[in-house]
Amino acid sequence: MDLVEIKDLTYFYPQTSRPALEDINLSVSAGQFVLVVGGSGSGKTSLLRAVAGLIPAFYGGTVAGRVYLQGEDIRNIPRRRLVQQVGIVFQDPESQLVMNTLEGELAFGLENLGLDPALTRRRIVETAAALNLGPYLSRPVAQLSGGLKQKAILGSVLAMQPRVLLLDEPTSQLDPMAGEEILAAIRRLNEENGITVILVEQRLERCFHLADRVVIMDRGRIVCDAARPGEAARWAVRTASPFVPPLARLFAGEGWREVPLTVKEGLRLLNRELSRAGDKLPPGEGPLAKKSALAGGTPLVKVKDLWFTYPNGQEALRGIDLTVKAGDFTIIMGENAAGKTTLLKVLRGLLKPGRGLVRVLGRDIARTPVEELAGEIGYLSQNPDDHFFLPTVEEELNYTRKKLGLPVPFDAGEMLAQLGLAGVAGKNPRDLSQGERQRVALAVVMAASPRVLLLDEPTRGLDYQAKRDLGELLRRLREQGQAIVVVTHDVEFAAEYGEEIVLLSAGRVVARGEKHEVLTGGVFYSPQVSRLFQDTPYRVVTLEEGRQILRRLRQGRDSKLRREEIL
Repeated sequence: MDLVEIKDLTYFYPQTSRPALEDINLSVSAGQFVLVVGGSGSGKTSLLRAVAGLIPAFYGGTVAGRVYLQGEDIRNIPRRRLVQQVGIVFQDPESQLVMNTLEGELAFGLENLGLDPALTRRRIVETAAALNLGPYLSRPVAQLSGGLKQKAILGSVLAMQPRVLLLDEPTSQLDPMAGEEILAAIRRLNEENGITVILVEQRLERCFHLADRVVIMDRGRIVCDAARPGEAARWAVRTASPFVPPLARLFAGEGWREVPLTVKEGLRLLNRELSRAGDKLPPGEGPLAKKSALAGGTPLVKVKDLWFTYPNGQEALRGIDLTVKAGDFTIIMGENAAGKTTLLKVLRGLLKPGRGLVRVLGRDIARTPVEELAGEIGYLSQNPDDHFFLPTVEEELNYTRKKLGLPVPFDAGEMLAQLGLAGVAGKNPRDLSQGERQRVALAVVMAASPRVLLLDEPTRGLDYQAKRDLGELLRRLREQGQAIVVVTHDVEFAAEYGEEIVLLSAGRVVARGEKHEVLTGGVFYSPQVSRLFQDTPYRVVTLEEGRQILRRLRQGRDSKLRREEIL
């Protein structure tokens, strides 16, 4: 008997005409690790909610079909027993946080189940150790970074030792090292404890190869259910689907029949090609990013010896120096709690510098009222819901402009279309998927036409196409002279669209430079394609650069073969 079985499931959210899930049939055996991928709004989150028994019990709407847990209709299972067997981690950690401290968060579910205090304590300690949360147990939840909040929620669910673990983008706010660590812990629990895992994730380079099985969704339907990741990758290549890891896109795009999912698999193909090319290797330098015509423009952000300490004594920024000019596209990366969000808040004026000088658009941030720069500095916070106050997307955009004295109403259609949001103007932003809400929040910020854009994790919850749309839009804004500063853990996005990379650790700048200088040779802070070429003469950070090298290698191989035929 399958542990989870979904039969003929169709579901409509309240007041919607298109089904979020349509004719879903899916069976999951005990101990399976299932990866679910698809675009924003494809039904991935709704699928997890259905398995958790939240549809329609919590979200309302209408449903047809059945969901069974070990042969029992999930609607008939008492909630207390269900939460012990099925644990779910939502996309937005803020929606699950209920206690004041991290330790209290880990204990909350256990105490509600009435576990013995000694057993509760043991599970807290074991879970904190597994997720490296020990140093933060006594810290107030409100003072945790977004990534630590995400780990706290994952820990609170894992501590209850569910039989089925449902994860909705659990690494979206984690730095590369923490993301790898969390996925490794989840895989270990799956392999050693037999926990059934259903994982929704957008950063496929991290997890595609870990899954036993891959399910691809589109518009509420399952369009591919592959017994192995390799089968899913080949299906995606045949159908031109973007839902495969970067290296699979790289080799498939250049005509390889084999589709590598990991750097190890890619190296086998690359080394074979290098061997065949012999002495006809192309020149050693990979192509460098094109610098903006405005790269030598006016400095819009100048930071000198910036220090910042929170009231609890936590030193978040230590001697930061930073200059961002008109037309710059600067990426800030670093581990969770490195000070990245704090730096953006200081640049926006939401936090005042403890020491040092911060000038934005020529004004001293420490002496300038926050509202004075509201129309010139756009700030996107980690949580898109922070930007929503009104019933429709269109009203949100008009409110931003009205508040700043700009003409309203204005035609937001083009802006929304550029972000892949055509048709959402009349919808309530809170009714949209996580990825769609993220893009609407960005549209709200951009409605003011700011000269400086500060974006905190803008790719969170975005699928491949949405990231591409965002990246191209930001490039156009940069070319128009806007200064763009992006905080992100998304190394692939940083490599593709950034120009300068600033790496923070423990509140200090530990690396800064053009992206080829910073991202090549790294272990965690480097894209898959850079790690593929790291033992070759080539400096490569984008897939297009990788494609150019592969083409030149093949040309060299073909030239060698022709010469041997002549001789």
